[in-house]
Amino acid sequence: MKRIRSDKIILENGIFDGFIYFEDGKITALTDKELPFSEEYDMTGFYVSAGFIDIHTHGGGGYRFEGSVDEIVNGCNFHLNHGTTSICPTISADAFDTMAASVERVRAAMSDPRIKGTVIGTHLEGPYLSKTQAGAQCPAHITEPIEKDYLPLIEKDPTAIARWSYAPENDKDGRFAKALSEHGIVASAGHTDAIYPDMLRAFENGCALVTHLYSCTSTITRDHGFRRLGVIESAYLLDDIYVEIICDGKHLPPELIKLIYKIKGADRIALITDSLALAGTEQTHGKMQHTEFIIEDGVCKLMDRSAFAGSIATADRLVRVAVKEAGIPLHDAIKMITATPARIMKLHSKGIISPDMDADFAVFDENIAIKNVFAKGNLIGSEL
Repeated sequence: MKRIRSDKIILENGIFDGFIYFEDGKITALTDKELPFSEEYDMTGFYVSAGFIDIHTHGGGGYRFEGSVDEIVNGCNFHLNHGTTSICPTISADAFDTMAASVERVRAAMSDPRIKGTVIGTHLEGPYLSKTQAGAQCPAHITEPIEKDYLPLIEKDPTAIARWSYAPENDKDGRFAKALSEHGIVASAGHTDAIYPDMLRAFENGCALVTHLYSCTSTITRDHGFRRLGVIESAYLLDDIYVEIICDGKHLPPELIKLIYKIKGADRIALITDSLALAGTEQTHGKMQHTEFIIEDGVCKLMDRSAFAGSIATADRLVRVAVKEAGIPLHDAIKMITATPARIMKLHSKGIISPDMDADFAVFDENIAIKNVFAKGNLIGSEL
């Protein structure tokens, strides 16, 4: 039996002073009482939260999630150093066979013994997107949903695909969203010009999430004077739909983060990095699939600087921005990168500190600088 001692254990609704007992990768007790133990980690003075869950990231530490199994393993372990104990490696739009091959490599990484945390499954961001909202995605590979392609892939092993971002306006009968939902895959509206009827149809067929709200998502337009709600307004109107936000302080200003938090609340928002492989490196130039980008002002931009191309954020930075810049209470900021993404991804044993939950923890100071990380009950590093 191991235990963590801290006077700043972050629970869903506040701070707890006491002990977390765990063994065999599971929390056995959360109490202020002394129980038998064989090993103690004294984290007094430091915050202890559930391990961070990043459900949208393309890589980090110089490693791409479209790369080899080795790259995927190294990229996941890089993010672990920043508190991310559970992760969805994200694959960008490409030729369908190429994306399918990436799914195979992520599947292999999920059970690779070198993975210290948890790989939830692949996040496919494409190719069923909107060309007008492509952002850094390659328009040449964007298509409408093709059943003869996607159905065999999800039927082969639906556990290998955790979520799939798509443009609902191109799923005219909701068949794609329904197929994902029936196979336990989270359908997410992203890179989309959908209007409210598209979003309502998607929601009714199982779409549960909006991919990086305000980034490549439509807003109010006019058609012969008649105003039509876009994805952003639909996300606010549909109370039960979740949204994810790139909370790096660049994609969204603090005031906009405050607005989203005010309307949707911590129970419906997931913080994501959307980080590229360059996160955590000193590089200033790179390529995502077939799109070149530069690093400038702490964010990835397209070469012509017309739009952002992704982020270089890590999970600890997201929490720091939410708390220090957007003024969100710490326990709610933590909820948005632990409990809420766990609910979105149906990770029933993750996201909160409670008996019978997985022993995944992030330990950090007042500035959200990571001190220690525990994954599956194992101490991963000290003073990382």
